[in-house]
Amino acid sequence: MKIKKILKNIFYLFFPLVIGGLVGFIIKDYIDYDTLVKPLLAPPKILFPIVWTIIYLLMGISYWLLNEKYKDDITYESIIYYIQLFINAMWSIIFFLLKWRLVACIWILLLDLFVIYMIYLFYRKYKLSGILNFLYLGWILFATYLTIGIYILN
Repeated sequence: MKIKKILKNIFYLFFPLVIGGLVGFIIKDYIDYDTLVKPLLAPPKILFPIVWTIIYLLMGISYWLLNEKYKDDITYESIIYYIQLFINAMWSIIFFLLKWRLVACIWILLLDLFVIYMIYLFYRKYKLSGILNFLYLGWILFATYLTIGIYILN
């Protein structure tokens, strides 16, 4: 029983990081960030994996904390969490692999809405779980600006 709980905790903590790493591996040969005309304030490419690693870890910690505190009473929050994680992962595939820049603009707006809603749900249940996702929200709002700017400029 103890091993099962440890494995479950590891899953909660690192699942976002694993998904992000898997998507990164899938799209690595298709990332054309350096060749795109970018809007003002666009960061260097090296910053993205650093920031996403931190965000994915914070996301995993926030979900793990919520699970520790509420266990079986977060079914709806869990559904929203996994939906936003799926939307997040698919954005990179849409933007870099498929190069569907307009679709990526719409998709990231959908991600913004789901993340805002997820934070609201987490915060309502357990404040720290919501707060741990504030960096995530700030980063995807910035990514929204970059996505729309890249679409317009290219």
